Amino acid sequence: MNKEERLKLFKSMSSSERQELIFHKMKARGIELGSGVPNKKYDSKEIYELIQILSCFPELREKK
Repeated sequence: MNKEERLKLFKSMSSSERQELIFHKMKARGIELGSGVPNKKYDSKEIYELIQILSCFPELREKK
């Protein structure tokens, strides 16, 4: 599945389906919910910017 197909599929999902998919992928990579920086509150703009930055560096997404 190419990038455009994945994006189209993701956008066609409901919010709860997206959330479930993200939690599943986090669990598969060994990331626990709430494993960010302690006592740090993230706003949605900050999260969006982090996602955009990570999309430019696919090597950062690979598990080493």
